[in-house]
Amino acid sequence: MSLLAAALKPRSILIATDFSEASEKALRYSLALARFYESKFCLAHVVSSLGLTMAGPAAIAACEEAVAREAADLEDSLIQTGALSGIQHKFIVRNGELWPELREIMRQVNADLLVVGTHGRHGIAKLFFGSGAEQIFRQASCPVLTFGPHTDGCPWFGTSSTQRAFLFATDFGPASLHGLPQAIAAANQFGAKLAFLSIVPAAPSHTDEGLKNGRADAYLRTLQRLTELADDSGLDPRPEVYVAFDSERPVSEKILETADRLRADLIIMGVHGSAHAGIVSHLDLATTYDVVCHASSPVLTVNCFSGYDVGPRATEVTASPLSETDGVRGDGFGMKW
Repeated sequence: MSLLAAALKPRSILIATDFSEASEKALRYSLALARFYESKFCLAHVVSSLGLTMAGPAAIAACEEAVAREAADLEDSLIQTGALSGIQHKFIVRNGELWPELREIMRQVNADLLVVGTHGRHGIAKLFFGSGAEQIFRQASCPVLTFGPHTDGCPWFGTSSTQRAFLFATDFGPASLHGLPQAIAAANQFGAKLAFLSIVPAAPSHTDEGLKNGRADAYLRTLQRLTELADDSGLDPRPEVYVAFDSERPVSEKILETADRLRADLIIMGVHGSAHAGIVSHLDLATTYDVVCHASSPVLTVNCFSGYDVGPRATEVTASPLSETDGVRGDGFGMKW
């Protein structure tokens, strides 16, 4: 059974904005996506009550009024330039805690895709005031498309150009595989060349010979799993597969290096819906933050609450994640298969 059946076709796109320069980039992309998919478009801003409660109701009301005026001005500007032409849209301003309010807006507009932008100075938490960022990534009921400070500001969705390249990073855990159907569907819809990347975890060895043999075995196991996923993708051309070995450097750097080497236009990652990801997981929230904040492309994240199934074949291939004893310590990348 091909995983191609799980299509990425958002009917309602929600962008969470703070009207900053970082959010402008996400706005351009989200409008391009809404036009490409003929989706409904909703822009939302939550006026955080943090820091305003002690100032009193008058300060909160004044802030809400200023933000509502800014949202109205932005909507008028987009209408006058034709950016919203033919797109069913609405703009929403709320007051309260970010995640509870945003979650309710997502429910009300039946959002299939959440789009956000980040300054990147302290990760996405800079935009979402700390814990809200973690809740968005772990609990969002739909995929989250994030734009960091280094993302190209010119949307490529729906434009004619050279073949696009997408990168899907996985550790074979159930959480990371929630992004697999989305990666395959997106590559199919945009005619992109998809690549799979997995990083073999480091494991101790008492001898050089044991290190060498363990490295070779772990490489072959990982390569076989990636190859089976690629064969089952139903894509033509078949996805390329890459294996990297863990080292002293952060896993995020391995992902970013591969993305730069491929000139990837999109990175797709599955993220864990729980704060306790498990000891064998390399794709934790900190890794996701680092990738988002330094990638030159948008990053699409999918968690276990997003409601996308990996399909029976993928479950069969990846039922048991690599354990620490499967991996060996090594530097550099494995060869492309």
